[in-house]
Amino acid sequence: MQSSLSLRQMSVPKGLGYLTIMAPRNLLYMRSNFLFGSRCWMIRFSAEILFKSVSFRLFSMKCDNADSEPLENEELLNNLLTMGVDVDMARKRQPGVFNRTGTNEQNLKTFLLSKGASKEVIASIISRYPRAMTRTPESLSNRWDLWRRIVTSDLEIVAILERSPESFFRSSNNLNLEKNMEFLYSVGLTRKCLCRLLTNAPRTFSNSLDLNKQMVEFLQGVSLSLGHNDPIGFVKKIIFKNPFILIQSTKRVKTNIEYLQSAFNLNNEQVLVLICGPGAKILDLSNDCMRRNYTNIKERLFSLGCTAEEIRKFVLSCPDVIFLGQKKFSDKIDCLIEEKISISQIIENPQILDSSISTLKSRIKELVNVGYNLSTSNISLLSWSQKRYNAKLKKLNTGQNVVLGN
Repeated sequence: MQSSLSLRQMSVPKGLGYLTIMAPRNLLYMRSNFLFGSRCWMIRFSAEILFKSVSFRLFSMKCDNADSEPLENEELLNNLLTMGVDVDMARKRQPGVFNRTGTNEQNLKTFLLSKGASKEVIASIISRYPRAMTRTPESLSNRWDLWRRIVTSDLEIVAILERSPESFFRSSNNLNLEKNMEFLYSVGLTRKCLCRLLTNAPRTFSNSLDLNKQMVEFLQGVSLSLGHNDPIGFVKKIIFKNPFILIQSTKRVKTNIEYLQSAFNLNNEQVLVLICGPGAKILDLSNDCMRRNYTNIKERLFSLGCTAEEIRKFVLSCPDVIFLGQKKFSDKIDCLIEEKISISQIIENPQILDSSISTLKSRIKELVNVGYNLSTSNISLLSWSQKRYNAKLKKLNTGQNVVLGN
């Protein structure tokens, strides 16, 4: 006899955890991976194929609601709003923190207040790095004590946290921090240098001790291979010039050193001078980026009539230009040429390319307004510090007013 059994259509409310339906007694428990919403669904079973019995019983089927989102910690949200935290910013930066059932925002606030931080600074720290709230009071205290071995006062640490919360709160592995500090002291780094690392390259202290040892040993090997007789001094110099070097891979740094020596036809002594000085920072670049940017620089300057030797000297005197991509480099060159500054002036003053295009344009306009002839005068002031530039501009203004008065 042909027979079939159909289940009635049913609507499953969104968010329901379990669904009760009718099914054959000998039908195994089934897990549903469907997303249940407001639509109806229907399943038909063939009794002849699936059933030997026509008796039924109730059973439960678990429904996973993939649309549901973890609930945020309401108590945490209320506490943060009371503390003046920018919750939207914090949620955008590290949303997972808001789904935790246990956080230490009140303990964090109490701890930082005891170290001299203001309520406004604390709110800013949490807004920008909410993971800070996951650190326990004991971990905070231990880490603070370790930092005080390098930083001279609590208020100085607070100032660092205000600038870069991640530097302190990125890791809670205090033992690893302590081991790295001891190792870096042992290779001759000063307290000042370690403070710089903590502030600018905190990942150095999150590295495993072995990784930092590998880089230091590699740099010492580079020093010896280039004929330097003080490998410890070499390491100190290069880390001081480039605090990010310890968070790079040895492969990247090795490839970049080899490329610089080859591309600029440098002897060992010249390589040492470059990477211990103005070229230390560009070792952070990927090798592809370094090659591409240098090629762009050469092509653009060749098109403006520069010789290969002029380009070589230009880049070696200011290696930071290699950080500039094709568009940014071309835009800055165009900006200067449009203002009647010659390419020979730019070649002689490569540091002016460190300034942003907006700074170059505003300074050029101000200088022209006070009668300063950029095509015949020194253009290095385009890259001066703001304080020094303002003093020069004031002097030029005064001189112009005197001439007008006469």
